[in-house]
Amino acid sequence: MRASVQVPGSKSATNRALILAALADGPSTIYEALDARDTRLMIGALESLGVRCTATASSSPGNIDIAVEPAGLRSERPRASVDVGLAGTVMRFVPPMAALAVGDVTFDGDEGARARPMATILDALRSLGVGIDGDTSLPFIVQATGRVTGGEISIDASSSSQFVSALLLSGARFDQGVAIRHTGASVPSQPHIDMTIDMLAEHGVEVDATEPNTWRIAPQVIRTIDRTIEPDLSNAAPFLAAAIVTKGSVTVAGWPARTTQPGDSLRDLLAQMGAVISLDAGGLTVAMHDDIRGIDVDLHDVGELTPTIAALAALATTPSHLHGIAHLRGHETDRLKALVHEINHLGGDAVETPDGLRINPMMLHSGRFGTYHDHRMATAAAIIGLRVHGIAVENIETTAKTLPGFADRWSALVATGTPS
Repeated sequence: MRASVQVPGSKSATNRALILAALADGPSTIYEALDARDTRLMIGALESLGVRCTATASSSPGNIDIAVEPAGLRSERPRASVDVGLAGTVMRFVPPMAALAVGDVTFDGDEGARARPMATILDALRSLGVGIDGDTSLPFIVQATGRVTGGEISIDASSSSQFVSALLLSGARFDQGVAIRHTGASVPSQPHIDMTIDMLAEHGVEVDATEPNTWRIAPQVIRTIDRTIEPDLSNAAPFLAAAIVTKGSVTVAGWPARTTQPGDSLRDLLAQMGAVISLDAGGLTVAMHDDIRGIDVDLHDVGELTPTIAALAALATTPSHLHGIAHLRGHETDRLKALVHEINHLGGDAVETPDGLRINPMMLHSGRFGTYHDHRMATAAAIIGLRVHGIAVENIETTAKTLPGFADRWSALVATGTPS
C-alpha cells in the first residue's frame, strides 16, 4: 500500500471549540470542524440552550465551518432536551454550561450512554449549588437558575479526564470561578486536559495548574476568536496502521508540528512496533519493511489509541502488554472486555488484566467482529481485516460517530491505495 490520506478535523477540539464559542463574548467561526454525529449532537445541545450555530460545507471532505452566535442561555421550552447519543464530550461538557441557563434541561442518550460514568460531574455540580434531578447516570435534569456560584470542588477524575475539562470549560463564567482538586488515582488522558487548557488560553482564559492535581480559574471573560481545527490524529490511527499491516507507506497530510492531541503519540508507538516514521511539510509518513513487533506500553494517557494498538498486537510476531487503561471499561463499551472477546473469537490469544491486556501471537481466522456501537472497535476490525481473510465487521456505520464515510475511505484505500 502506498497512499496519502486526509483525515477530517479533531472531534475533541471541535466540541471544545463549540462550548467555548457558545460562552464567548461575541460571535465567531470555527473552520474545518469535524462533521460527525458527536459534532451534530453538540450543536443540537447548544441550540437547545439558545445558541445559534450555522454549519456550511468547508473545502475539506468530512469537515464543516460553523458560525456560532452566543446568546443569553435559556431553555427553549419549559424543559429543553439534550440528546447526548454516546458522546462523552456532550454528556459531560454540556451540563456545567446548561447550569448557566434559565430553565430545566433534560439529558438522555443512547442506551449504552446510561452505563457510562457520570457521577463525578453530577456530584460536582450539586456541590457547587446546582440542582440536579436524577441519580448518578443518565437520564437527569439540570435545574438551571442562570448562574453558578462556583468555588472549590474536590473530585475523583480517575475514570475520565473529561470531568476536569467539563468544569474548566465553563468555570470562567461561574461567579467565583472554579478550583478543581483531583483526589483519586492518576487522571487518564492528560493530553486532553492540556488541550482544554491550551484552547482556553487562546480565548484569553488563564488556568493556574501550578499545584499538582489542581486547576484554578478565576471568573473572567471568555474572549471570542475564530479558529481552525487540526486534523483528528486519533482518527488517522487506522490509516497509519494500514501501512504497518501491508508493509507499505501511508502519509497523513497536515500533521501538526506541535499539538496537544493524544494521537500524536502514534509516532512513538508505531516506531516501537517496527515502523519508520518521518514528519515534514507534507505530513506524517509511516512506512513498514519488517514484521510487526509486540509492544509493552503504558497507554494511560492515550487510551483512545488502544483498539488500534491491540489490533496490531494481534497481528504481531511477539507478545504485547498494554497497561494503564482500566478506565477503558467506562468508554463507549467496556473496550478491554470487548477486545479480548473479539480477538479470541478469531482464534487469537488475548487476556484481560486488572488494568489492560496481554496479547500473544496466534494465527487468526475469518469471522464476524462485533463493534458494540463503538467506532474504535469498528476500525480495529478493519485493520485486522487487511491481514486476515473473511473478517466481517458488524455495523461499520458506527464509525460515523467521529469519522463519517469511513467505509468508503477504507474501501478506496484498499482498492486503489488512495482513499476518496
